[in-house]
Amino acid sequence: MPVPHDIAVETELWNSYAESAFDSDAEPAFRWTQYAAHGPGPELLGAPKTALEIGCGTGRAVAYLAKQGLQATGLDLSPVMVKKLKEHWRIPGATFVCGEVLDHLDSHKASYDAIYSVFGCAWFADPGRLFPLVRARLNAGGVFVFSQPPAIPGAYGPQGMYKGGFAGPAMFTYRYSFRPRVWERLLTRAGFTAAEATVLDAPEPGHIGTLIVTAQA
Repeated sequence: MPVPHDIAVETELWNSYAESAFDSDAEPAFRWTQYAAHGPGPELLGAPKTALEIGCGTGRAVAYLAKQGLQATGLDLSPVMVKKLKEHWRIPGATFVCGEVLDHLDSHKASYDAIYSVFGCAWFADPGRLFPLVRARLNAGGVFVFSQPPAIPGAYGPQGMYKGGFAGPAMFTYRYSFRPRVWERLLTRAGFTAAEATVLDAPEPGHIGTLIVTAQA
């Protein structure tokens, strides 16, 4: 059964995140994992000319790709964050858009060589709705790549998440967790010709790894 996403509440949550997460001294950077200098880089996207990051957060990855000559677009739900991004990342080729991912992909007909998510919308949107929309916005031969923490054993499907502990205003969202093989099946059912989901170990044994998923259009 679908969970009741409340976009107004989620926007408030991500606006609050934007106030604390954005670093005015941030430099362009691209990495898939939560650990510095660990794991693969943008080569997982292939050699795209256009790219869309869904849930772009602080915009560092979009800025990095734009500096490499791509037309890179970052989509984020938070108007507070998008305002900060437009003011900070004045880089040719970098564009930032405010919107809800499912509505944006459904109503905007632009297509891309690569769509990706780094701990972003692919973690927080219903994959049964998201993946077909992503597939529809990819050019032939394009790729969809996303990363996020792996599922906690035994905890699969949508997981509710409050912001800031368990006191104060009830700001919450849902994130989605599955075994790697389930991610692959969800993608192929959405029309991708191939999909691979793996968990990259953390640089220190026993620490949380990173789920990295790639799919071909």
